[in-house]
Formats: sequence, structure tokens, C-alpha cells
Amino acid sequence: MAALCVEELLARAEQREAEPHRSVAVQKELELEFDLGNLLALDRNPPRAAGAQRESRLRSLARDNTQLLVAQLWGLPAGRADGATGPLVAQLPEPSYRLPREKPLPRPRPPTRWEQFARLKGIRRRKRTSLVWDEAAKQWRRRWGYARAGGDPARDWLIEVPAGADPNEDQFAKRLRDKREKVARNEFNRLRNIARGALPGRGLHPTGHQSRAELGRATQVARVSTASLGRFQPRLPKEPAAPPPRGGKKRRFEPLLGDLAAERSRQLELLRGLGSKKPPLDLTRAVNKQLREEDAQAAAGKGKKRGQRGKRGRQRPGGGKGPAGGKGKKGGARRQQRPAGRKRS
Repeated sequence: MAALCVEELLARAEQREAEPHRSVAVQKELELEFDLGNLLALDRNPPRAAGAQRESRLRSLARDNTQLLVAQLWGLPAGRADGATGPLVAQLPEPSYRLPREKPLPRPRPPTRWEQFARLKGIRRRKRTSLVWDEAAKQWRRRWGYARAGGDPARDWLIEVPAGADPNEDQFAKRLRDKREKVARNEFNRLRNIARGALPGRGLHPTGHQSRAELGRATQVARVSTASLGRFQPRLPKEPAAPPPRGGKKRRFEPLLGDLAAERSRQLELLRGLGSKKPPLDLTRAVNKQLREEDAQAAAGKGKKRGQRGKRGRQRPGGGKGPAGGKGKKGGARRQQRPAGRKRS
């Protein structure tokens, strides 16, 4: 079977080599209809009976129709895309067939009030480019930001001495010193704004009259307000070392790959506690609760006895609750025989 397949492959290769190359001229009984705008070719010739060679006939038909479509494209006016060295591009005509759409065309958006006003007044939107020509550097530079057009004035090679200034003073050093002071002032204002926002009601005063303690507190708050909690923030000159951060207890997580026996014992202990009907008994907690209850009962009994003694001391003669004439209970007679209180002189 394998030998038969090899023989068939060799026979097909010899037949393919023996076939002459096809010509670019293709003959059709009915001319094709072309829509070059959509790169579409319609073949209305009736198909032949395919039979066993269906795939080869379809490939041949597709090749011939593509050859005719490419020949029509070469007849269109063409030009170079990017000058003389660019690729050759053909100019397609307008399509003649309307292809179906899945969804309808979107409706045009109604103009806004500003667009109506701009159209009425003749205002046109002009977009400013991000690059401008720098006459000093003789090159295109950004309009804003770093390396912008006009350059940094500190790069001037010549500085005019102002009127009334010391002619022996270095103007370049003065400009550099002023710039450093400006940067430091901006940094101080930034820290003050952060401190004012972090401590409402306790920030720095807008007038700048603040004490040393306020400045230290605001600087400390501004330092730890970064993402790294001030770990990489540079320190000011003569600034004392900051105390270590007082963080809470850090949680510790068990490794994913570790002691499987310990993990198994923990899981079994957890399941055993969930499955047991009786809750676990904490002896220390139970004993403490019992002692507290006994102390509370003892304190309540002492208070009740003290109240009864006070009531007996405040009773008056003849003010008992027992029946008159000594017909009451024995306890009541005894209470009547006892003197009620201190006699007045």
C-alpha cells in the first residue's frame, strides 16, 4: 500500500512538470462582470460537470478568474505612493454594487450649542502642533516641557549686567543660585501643603509664622506621606534621625509548600472542633467567672444588711407594724419591747 502511494505521488509530480505554464490570456464564453471598486468579479458561465476532479477544476476556475481581475487592475491609472521610491498603487473607481450591511447606518449626531454658535460666528477650531521651530537652536523642538523651544535661559552664553549691579559679580552663578532657591522654595511649599492637608486644623499658618515644633511635626508628616513611608526620602541638613516606625503586629502566613503533617494536624483539629457538639471548656475563664459571681453576691448581701440596720435605727416608739394589744407574733412582741431609739434630753 505504501509502495502504491509513492508511485502515485511520483506520477503526479511528472505530470505536473510536463504541463506547460498557463498563459495570462484566458478565454471565456461569457465575459466576466467586474466591480473594481469592491475588487469583485462575477462569472456567469455555467459550471462544467466536476465528477472526480472537482477540487482541481475549482482551483483552475479560481485561478482563471483571478487572472482576469488582475488584468483589469493593471489597466487602471496608477502612481507611486511615496515619491519615486514608493510602491505602485492603483486608483480604484467608485464601487457599483451596494454590499449589504449587518446594521443600519448611524444617524448623524446633532450639533451642540457651541458648534451652532461657532458656525454662526465663523469660529474654526485650530489645533496647535506640539513642535515649533527654534531659531536659536535651528531645529524643531517641543512647544512645552523639557527641551522646549526657546531653551533654558540658563544656557545663554552671554548675560547682560543689569543696571546698578556689581560689575565684578558672576551673573551665571547668581542665576544658578536663584534657580536653586526657587526650587527649594517650591519644595517647601509642597511639603507645607501636604502637611496642611494631612493635619486639618493643625497645619502651618498661611502667613508663615510657625514655631519650630510645628515645622518639625509638619515635616515629619510630609515625610511619611509618600508610598514608601519616607524610607527613601532625603533628610534635611542637621535633621535628627527619625525613630523606627511603630507598626502593628505583622501577620505571618504559612508557606504553600511545607510540612504536610503539621498542616494535616491543624486541619483535623479544626474539623474536630467544628464537629463536636460540646463547646471547648476554658477552665481559667470558668473559674474567674464563678469567683466574680460569688464576690457580687457577697457584696449585695452586705449592702442589704446595712440597709436593714439603718431602718431599725430610724424607727419611732409605737411605730411597729405588729398588731396592737400584744396579740401579734412573738417576733413582733419582741420588737415592741425593744426601745425604739435614743431618748431626747
